[in-house]
Amino acid sequence: MEGEKEIRYAVVTGGNKGIGYGVCKKLATREVKVVLTARDEKRGLEALENLKQEIGVSDFVVFHQLDVTDPTSIASLTHFITATFGKLDILVNNAAVSGGKISDPDAFIKKRNSADIDWDKVGFQTYEMAQQCVQTNFYGTQRTMEALLPLLHLSSSPTILNVSSQAALLKNIQNEWARGVLSDIESLNKEKIDEVIEEFLKDFKEGSLKIKGWPNFASAYVVSKVAVNAYTRLLATKFPNVHMNCVCPGFVKTDMTNNLGTTSVDEAAETLANIALLTDAATSGLFFSKDGVIPF
Repeated sequence: MEGEKEIRYAVVTGGNKGIGYGVCKKLATREVKVVLTARDEKRGLEALENLKQEIGVSDFVVFHQLDVTDPTSIASLTHFITATFGKLDILVNNAAVSGGKISDPDAFIKKRNSADIDWDKVGFQTYEMAQQCVQTNFYGTQRTMEALLPLLHLSSSPTILNVSSQAALLKNIQNEWARGVLSDIESLNKEKIDEVIEEFLKDFKEGSLKIKGWPNFASAYVVSKVAVNAYTRLLATKFPNVHMNCVCPGFVKTDMTNNLGTTSVDEAAETLANIALLTDAATSGLFFSKDGVIPF
């Protein structure tokens, strides 16, 4: 009907808590139909009920289970969106794991910005954690994007927003080979990104992260987000009609940061929602911080 507002549909991964929950809330209150997803169905349904009570409107949020590491789960979500909405306008890839643990929060708070911090004393990470982190944060994001792109292409303003980190900017990667591969956007492809990840995991297993120039703390988290940044840039050049960006919401007070963050969930979610709702094609292939656009 002429003059009727077009409904926009969004998927938020990892939407049952933290930043993901906050983004679901921000988008739903702006009358975007949001699919809140979570790996754990019980927690997801509980989050859905909490959100409905908070915003007082049930029509703009629904739940669907999604484990981004499970291709069958991704396919199920894709089928649900196809059958229910027929298209997708916004995808916010937020689901992630830390790849490590902070074992001494007090020491972390005191020296997290210090050059002489001994990361082995304030936290720990294992090879198994690193594998899970890469599978969730990068390959899970990659599979979800690829599965939902056909539905996004049906939108008049398709948008993908990938939650990342300023710790994963290329200038912070001391491994010159990896930095060179990922910065050469003209020759970058999926296989080269895979090669960087495989090399990182090999060096992790061999205990040579430091001498090879990989990040010392939350190594897998940082490398997985470096890969997300690179893949976002790659797809942004391949699909110029899709608004595709990365965003660092800051050091947010969530479970993942042991609630040590300095940015509130509400503030972070507001940043993400604002960027997700941008429709200017010139805003594609960029890295946003909470203060604006910065180089990858």
